[in-house]
Amino acid sequence: MEILAPAGGADTIMPAVRTGADAVYLGAQELSARASAKNFDKNELKEAVEYCHGRGVRVYLACNTLVRDDELQKALDIIKYACEIHVDALIMQDLGLVSLVRSAAPDMRIHASTQMSVHTLKGVELLHRMGFKRAVLSRELSRDEIAEIAAKSPIELEVFVHGALCMSVSGQCYFSAMLGGRSGNRGACAQPCRLPFSVDGGTGHDLSLKDCSIISYLRELEALGVASAKIEGRMKRPEYVAAAVAACRQSLDTGKADPELIRRLEAVFSRSGFTDGYFTGKRGVSMFGVRSKEDVMSATNKVFGSIHTMYKDELQSVPVNAGLSIRRDKASALTVSDEDGNTVSSEGAVPETALKVPLTEERCSSYICKTGGTPFRISRLDIELDDGLSMPALELNSLRRNALDRLLNIRARKPSIAYKDPQLPEFPGQRKGLPKYFRSRFTNGDIPDSFLDSELIYVPMTLKDSELEGLMDRGFAVAVEIPRGMFGVENKIYERLKEIQALGINEVLASNLGAVELAKDLDMDIHGGFGLNIMNTSSIEWAEKEGLLDVEVSFELTLEQISVLGGRLPIGVISSGRLPLMLTRNCPADNSPRKPAPMLLRDRKGMEFPLQKSGTCTEVLNSVPLDLSDRKRELVGVDFEVLRFSVENSVENGENLQLFNSEKCRKGLYTRGLYYRGVE
Repeated sequence: MEILAPAGGADTIMPAVRTGADAVYLGAQELSARASAKNFDKNELKEAVEYCHGRGVRVYLACNTLVRDDELQKALDIIKYACEIHVDALIMQDLGLVSLVRSAAPDMRIHASTQMSVHTLKGVELLHRMGFKRAVLSRELSRDEIAEIAAKSPIELEVFVHGALCMSVSGQCYFSAMLGGRSGNRGACAQPCRLPFSVDGGTGHDLSLKDCSIISYLRELEALGVASAKIEGRMKRPEYVAAAVAACRQSLDTGKADPELIRRLEAVFSRSGFTDGYFTGKRGVSMFGVRSKEDVMSATNKVFGSIHTMYKDELQSVPVNAGLSIRRDKASALTVSDEDGNTVSSEGAVPETALKVPLTEERCSSYICKTGGTPFRISRLDIELDDGLSMPALELNSLRRNALDRLLNIRARKPSIAYKDPQLPEFPGQRKGLPKYFRSRFTNGDIPDSFLDSELIYVPMTLKDSELEGLMDRGFAVAVEIPRGMFGVENKIYERLKEIQALGINEVLASNLGAVELAKDLDMDIHGGFGLNIMNTSSIEWAEKEGLLDVEVSFELTLEQISVLGGRLPIGVISSGRLPLMLTRNCPADNSPRKPAPMLLRDRKGMEFPLQKSGTCTEVLNSVPLDLSDRKRELVGVDFEVLRFSVENSVENGENLQLFNSEKCRKGLYTRGLYYRGVE
């Protein structure tokens, strides 16, 4: 199992490599889900790749943000450069960009970012069909759930083993975007969740989790079949990276990390300590924590100094075989070769006849094997030495230095990966027309007859058979919503979908890649939900190729950006209701012994954010509803609207529909969402 280290800037590359990382992941100055990290310009990226490759360390480039149509070419330019310098893999999120990269550079490995929200076997299988070689699993998975996926996974799996935990499932958080216009899906998260948000009787910071640390379980993960142990922290300082890598290296190699090293790691950065709650399945209030004054003060110069000593010297991790030839009347020569098949030779002076003490094999070996200051170690040395010869130590050292320098240069410069400019999707300039119909999404089956005009109603798949049949008997066109959070219940969902099919319902709303694949297996009609994060024309074309009937596009797009989307697939927008800002497996309400009802989060200004159960997760809903009822004429190029009803009762639902039909905006507080202001 590889140890994968974060590199937020050039100053973290050396500490990661010298403390034992097998691979590093880093970001360019665009396309990185950690836009506020230092990241790498082109020259720095090339230097980092060469430094790592010379030392046998792989480099993965994080291209894990969503991109708009006007950004696709810039994104492809970065990926083209990554092919030129032979980055070992791309970590990706955007479905459309993935499709373009598969066409442009079929030999480039791609890894599915945790931002793709994959946490089921079916999700992994869909990634495999798309050409991914690895899936970075959601951080909320338990040991048993990882084991279940790993047992049948057709591709490599990567698991986060140390670092910050987002409250939301990665790729399903719109909190920062809605509250401040900074999109986590585009690398600009402002981390508002670390501010005081509380439920009655909770911790006061009920959206702030401690950092994850399952370093002590690395051998268990390896036994399960996990290919990569990933450390979070591209925004952390070099000492954090060094301590985390060293602890992982110790744990994997010896079965246990030094407790003192773990204490240093905690001193460098923690939030009230660490948690293993997701992995062990012990979720709850003990997983929550904040960055306290004591946490900050523990990061002393003494701690940093002790960590610095861990990476002051080269790690001699690259084994080489060497052959030394010192023959009478011939130039001395040293040949070295590595495990990748690279071989180089260097020539030196012709040896002289020894006047006093002749060269011995032991003396030759002592100089040739003295590889300190390089990443190499001589694992085998063959010596051809004629009797009675002499050669200065300076010449032997020069032979070694020249040969190893040449080998390092060859290792550092791998051949480029083939890249051919792909055909970008055509954009019609502007989609024509206004929405032709609307759909309604409910969290229960109490639906007034006034919604019979809905082209479809989305209802939970957990409704009773009698409720579903009753809705169909009343004339509703029913589709069931597959939950975005399917942790540990994929098989149950599959069986429930078969039961629903038997009732005569064959349409589903799927907002997760795993849900899409489940429905495809059952040959159901699939409508793509907002959770797929469709933000560009290429993503719409991907959905069409996958057989989806239509998609809700990302509500992080402006109406103007939506109007110029291409593709033939019908597209919809959420135009009414409380937008889901987070999908979290740790319900904040569980932090309160009072079990508050209704379940609400309050911020420091008193705004209330409803909490609602969704599958095996909880949705954090916006404090005010979205309303575009009076802006229908501005929904140019949109084929359908989606009205979301969540915390409202049946009477309120009917009243909101009346306002929608009359094109009048609701009274009281509401929002226009991001449709006019957009996101960074």
